[in-house]
Amino acid sequence: MIVEPLRSPPDAVIRVPGSKSITNRAVLAAAMAEGTSTLYGALSADDTDAMVGAVSALGATVERRGTAWTVQGTGGTAPAGEPTVDARQAGTVARFVPAVAAATGARVRVDAAPQMRSRPMKPLIDALRELGAVVEEIGEPGRVPIVVKGPLATNRAHLPGSASSQFLSGLLLAGPLLAEGLEVRLTSALVSRPYARMTAAVMAGFGATAEVSDEVCRTAAGGYRAADYVVEPDASTASYFFAAAAITGGRVRVDGLGQGSMQGDMGFLDVLARMGASVDVGDDSTVVTGGSLEGIDVDLADLSDTAPTLAVVAAVAESPTRVRGIGFVRGKESDRIATVVKELRGCGVDATEEDDGFAVRPGGVHGAVIDPHDDHRLAMAFAVLGLRVSGIDIADPSCVAKTFPEFFDVLEGLRQ
Repeated sequence: MIVEPLRSPPDAVIRVPGSKSITNRAVLAAAMAEGTSTLYGALSADDTDAMVGAVSALGATVERRGTAWTVQGTGGTAPAGEPTVDARQAGTVARFVPAVAAATGARVRVDAAPQMRSRPMKPLIDALRELGAVVEEIGEPGRVPIVVKGPLATNRAHLPGSASSQFLSGLLLAGPLLAEGLEVRLTSALVSRPYARMTAAVMAGFGATAEVSDEVCRTAAGGYRAADYVVEPDASTASYFFAAAAITGGRVRVDGLGQGSMQGDMGFLDVLARMGASVDVGDDSTVVTGGSLEGIDVDLADLSDTAPTLAVVAAVAESPTRVRGIGFVRGKESDRIATVVKELRGCGVDATEEDDGFAVRPGGVHGAVIDPHDDHRLAMAFAVLGLRVSGIDIADPSCVAKTFPEFFDVLEGLRQ
């Protein structure tokens, strides 16, 4: 799919769909609650479809009417038999569901698409075994497919925080289902900390308590309560439209995202402001206006999903950019250091890999066929570059369905 450059800077109002990360956490919490919950603003995408399938396998019922979803919870009881959960490409499903299922006392098989099968699971497997679960690795060690059998006999585990915050989130979500709650001791610094805090915030919306700290994270016992819950628009998705304003000199307002957002990727706005864009975060909307952009040196450990987006902004800045603190993204849907650098080089940009990030020296950018490596975030980021640089051709545009099936339609809304 060739993305045509904009003929003039945009002046647009965009509404992005609900947060994938919040939707999947809320669906799982509602599924473990006693009673009926309603989610408003939920995201329909491949990753959230996978979570709906997972909680259905665990005995919950989900009725979807547009963005309003009704979830009949199980109260944390174990499903009969040995259900199979297909995580597809969703790390939130593969890494949240085993712990929650084991906490109910269930025996479940968790499998996934080939892409997710290649991503690490060992930290979670080790923690579940420490908690007393039986985990059978029926494929490559440290990967799905796995069979997990509860119950969890103890309530204390150790976990490295340096691989992915999703492992900690999975354990936190399981904690309220245990009679004495759960304590997780982190053996290394936690990456993507805002996502763990997001987990605690969503849990609180369903009556559960979790505390996230540098060394010890805890959840209280007591289960979940059914609730009506509003899902925020997705800040990670909004980053593409904020970046579009920045690199085209236009103005984009995203409604529904403001100062009260719980999402760490709102920090991308600070990055754009440091580069020279004008940013105005209001109570319930955010406006970015482009300007002359300078490169920066930045640690993106807490907002790593925006690294591909920043890479394309850096490609058209006036000076070099260095991104640090994201070595763990090599284990995402693609190696987001190597693949970003490869595709930037294909566009004529001088980009180099570093152990924990990459460097971009702008200049000479031109069109190219972009291989997103089946990674939705690369496809969307390089599509934004196409709004300014002619000849950007996204080879596999359908991969955006993982989190934002309507992305290209919404992107067209920037044209005047």
